[in-house]
Amino acid sequence: MDPILFWTLIIVGASFALYIGIAVWSRAGNTSEFYVAGGSVPPLANGMATAADWMSAASFISMAGLIAFMGRDGSVYLMGWTGGYVLLALLLAPYLRKFGKFTVPDFVGDRYYSSTARLVAVVCAVFISFVYVAGQMRGVGIVFSRFLNVEIEIGVVIGMVIVFFYAVFGGMKGITYTQVAQYCVLIFAYLVPAVFISLLLTGNVIPQVGFGSTMLGSDQSILERLDGLSTEFGFDAYTSGALAKLDVFFITFALMVGTAGLPHVIVRFFTVPKVRDARKSALYALIFIVLLYATAPAIAAFARVNLFETINNVKYEEVPDWFKTWENTGLIVFDDKNEDGIIQYRADNTINELNIDRDIIVLANPEIAGLPAWVIGLVAAGGVAAALSTAAGLLLVISTSVAHDLVKRTLSPSMSDKKELMIARISAGLAVVIAGYFGINPPGFVAQTVAFAFGLAAASFFPAIMLGIFYKRMNKEGAIAGMVAGLVITTAYIVYFTFIRTDLNNIDHWWFGISPQGFGTVGMLVNFAVALAVSKFTAPPPIEIQNLVENIRIPRELTDDESK
Repeated sequence: MDPILFWTLIIVGASFALYIGIAVWSRAGNTSEFYVAGGSVPPLANGMATAADWMSAASFISMAGLIAFMGRDGSVYLMGWTGGYVLLALLLAPYLRKFGKFTVPDFVGDRYYSSTARLVAVVCAVFISFVYVAGQMRGVGIVFSRFLNVEIEIGVVIGMVIVFFYAVFGGMKGITYTQVAQYCVLIFAYLVPAVFISLLLTGNVIPQVGFGSTMLGSDQSILERLDGLSTEFGFDAYTSGALAKLDVFFITFALMVGTAGLPHVIVRFFTVPKVRDARKSALYALIFIVLLYATAPAIAAFARVNLFETINNVKYEEVPDWFKTWENTGLIVFDDKNEDGIIQYRADNTINELNIDRDIIVLANPEIAGLPAWVIGLVAAGGVAAALSTAAGLLLVISTSVAHDLVKRTLSPSMSDKKELMIARISAGLAVVIAGYFGINPPGFVAQTVAFAFGLAAASFFPAIMLGIFYKRMNKEGAIAGMVAGLVITTAYIVYFTFIRTDLNNIDHWWFGISPQGFGTVGMLVNFAVALAVSKFTAPPPIEIQNLVENIRIPRELTDDESK
């Protein structure tokens, strides 16, 4: 048996057995355990689970690939996602936890004293979660496609079966402790090859140090070498940027505020016993997240150097095995236009054309560097863990929004706990199927798809949450109008340029030079403007709602009586 396939089967199989075992051990017995793990998760475990929930397939699989191909411009994803978590942890999470509602639609519905506002929030939550989960299921398909030698579609189906088991039966309780295990797998899988490759290229055991060090046998640093190779082959210098500064700002800001509006991350702060524990778990999660995010630029640079030096000016018959294996998946496409049988990695596609999917860079990196087969299998397990951990959280948000916020709180308030739990599980099951479809037919590559989800969250949820916490005059009419306006204009812009008029999807036709990935910031500003304008000319919220807003901003713990 092929050593890579052998180690992949062993490591991925063992990780799957661990996830399923944890789900069985910690299966939810009631709605409280299904939705928020009974509010009994220790801060350290919740921090680890939050980090796994946060670091999706986009972070593990796609982010370093984007940085490798985009150079400095790829840093918008790094800055946006990291800064967004800090914004969420410091500005929103403690107040939402104190409010006591474990879903965003529940917060919106109660804060804005309106079933209509709750319904709009449910639609936003489900829509955003499905866009986001499409990227995760796609990531699972890519991993299995390469390492199990199956079609991407079959890989997606395998991921669906696994996530169905522990999301539907385990609920938040099962997902939480599964995510703890998944974090351990994904961070180990991310750091081990980074350390190996840093040693091989620079002699430094710490990738972040190697990233700024001189290459072995050379007087050039990694970045100097990349800049030289990039310009030599007709690309922009790696450390230069092609995106307009305004677009860089808007993309970064959309990712930041979109982060703060993502419902599957917010709900994690309700799984701990106290508000103080929510703050502690936020700190732990930030530490765990930094371990991966601070390593991504180094992995990107190492991979780009290895790509340039491994496959450039090489006869097609002599390319390494990994090239043809990935070519068989359709994620590497080589078109020898001048028919000389030589791969020439150039910006000029008239010589020949080499298309390398961004999503394979982290997964292929150990193979490109010639690392042992067990490391390659470990990376495969890490990619699956990252995708499944976030997919499970998103699917739970969808099932919770349907069962709790739509059916229980809006359509059938007298429903029993047992029936609500059954509806939540059915909703999660249906969501898995729909998510699988979008994984097979995604709207873009993984990180691009996820960026759209962040933009939609920025345009819809973030202003409603911010104004709901910090502006007691905000009423239901303003919140509803703002969410609808922000979501509609952002969705229309993304759909128009990404799917309808792809020929116009460039800076010459974008509004003010703002790309679809960055338009969530515009949607957010529209949301704020519409919400504030409408609230100014309509009746203020009831006095008890205004008092409630004042109360959740008081920096003290709720008493037992207050929290009930």
